[in-house]
Amino acid sequence: QVQLVESGGGLVEPGGSLRLSCVVSGSIFSIYRMAWYRQAPGKQRELVARVTSEGSANYKDSVKGRFTISRDNAKNTVTLQMNSLKPEDTAVYYCNAYIDTISRVDDYWGQGTQVSVSS
Repeated sequence: QVQLVESGGGLVEPGGSLRLSCVVSGSIFSIYRMAWYRQAPGKQRELVARVTSEGSANYKDSVKGRFTISRDNAKNTVTLQMNSLKPEDTAVYYCNAYIDTISRVDDYWGQGTQVSVSS
């Protein structure tokens, strides 16, 4: 069984920073792409940032230059450093990973962590 556990969400003022982390555990053969998505109230879930197993990253346009995604393959973790946060970044953030568990290859999701940006 595979688990993704996020941490690091919270309340921050505009212009502030937060760092989200996600640890993957379980019967893992290989982790391919890892990503962070977010979902604001009344909106669809959207991709924020994604990183390949080789470390190549891409970002949603509105977070470019402010957010940085990184991964540690030895520790099966992915992090999202969020700087210069804006109220429109408020959402539940979900960790996502495409994982090979030998029996199957599939997308797995964390439970989500709330990020609120408000003064």
